[in-house]
Amino acid sequence: MITINQMISKKKLCAGCKQEEYIWKALGKEKYCKNCWYKLKQEQGDIVNIKQVSVKKAKEDSVYSKLRIDYLRDHPFCQASLPGICNTKATDVHHKKGRGKFYLITVTWMAVCRHCHEWIETHPKDAKELGYSEHRHDA
Repeated sequence: MITINQMISKKKLCAGCKQEEYIWKALGKEKYCKNCWYKLKQEQGDIVNIKQVSVKKAKEDSVYSKLRIDYLRDHPFCQASLPGICNTKATDVHHKKGRGKFYLITVTWMAVCRHCHEWIETHPKDAKELGYSEHRHDA
């Protein structure tokens, strides 16, 4: 995708890759394309890779993974069984009260097939009326 700045500016020689590129930033008299700029900054230690999830969340996800496997083993069939779209085999866990504080609470879970899960997520009002989703604030 070409940005407005790229349409206005001309390609210039990048000090890093020695190619004609759109210049991202300059360091002194040297001008760099976006890729070379980030490589340079990473080599200098100016850019630190940030973990995608915290240690706490990683531990929670590990517990969830085990619970999910056990839950789907104990509930092999789709609990929604929506007519015309259900394929009967449960492959997903639907979190009826969302993933927040109810993430690991299995009584708020529902074993569903992929098709039913997509329908539940794209039709929230109907899903609540059918009991497939609940308000997060309800006890």
